[in-house]
Amino acid sequence: MKLEQLGGLKARITGGTDGRGGGSGPVVVLLHGWGAPGDDLVPLGGEIVAPPGTRFVFPEAPLSLQMGFGDSRGWWMLDIEKRQREMAAGHARDLSREVPKGLDEARAKVIALLDEVERKLGAKQIVLGGFSQGAMLACDVALHTTRPLAGVILLSGTLLAADEWTSLMPKRKGLKVFQSHGSADPLLPFSLAEQLRDILIQAGLSVEWVGFRGGHEIPGIVLDKISGFLRTILAR
Repeated sequence: MKLEQLGGLKARITGGTDGRGGGSGPVVVLLHGWGAPGDDLVPLGGEIVAPPGTRFVFPEAPLSLQMGFGDSRGWWMLDIEKRQREMAAGHARDLSREVPKGLDEARAKVIALLDEVERKLGAKQIVLGGFSQGAMLACDVALHTTRPLAGVILLSGTLLAADEWTSLMPKRKGLKVFQSHGSADPLLPFSLAEQLRDILIQAGLSVEWVGFRGGHEIPGIVLDKISGFLRTILAR
């Protein structure tokens, strides 16, 4: 693994011909979730069975949350007190109409990172994905740009900015999307993940959906399915 500054973000790079991003293979960019350290998803690079030579880039979110344990980071800030009140009251967390403050800035940073992935790493094929808040951001970036992407991976994400996203989806018709979600997710409702899936499909995107019995997590069955997804879309 090596550390690199890409588009102003600290990023960890693995895989390739030398385990440190060497070679000219495709690149999978995975964005971690809110409250996680920057290296949270790095182990996935060794657990996903991607085509030989595939490189993995794990960017570190720019915001330090200073939550009192570890290096917790986020792509934009959340109202934790509001979230706790909602959970205590048993209310499902519907973010579908929200446009979070800081989303535009986070999007710009990831777009700059992807520019650097193309320039510095010479990536011919890029897959963009993430977990939780990282999945929301990956979807937002994919919809707001016309950058060629081999695919998008959405792990335990949810629908945001529904009016805006829905209007942008048709221009991404045909884009390959992998989406997974736990049926007992206590943070982001399963039903809203299904709603996002259905809207993507209606707009003409090609969605591989994996629902699983579990919570806010990435279980082995999902890693196996991601491996198959990558072998299919990168086998060119």
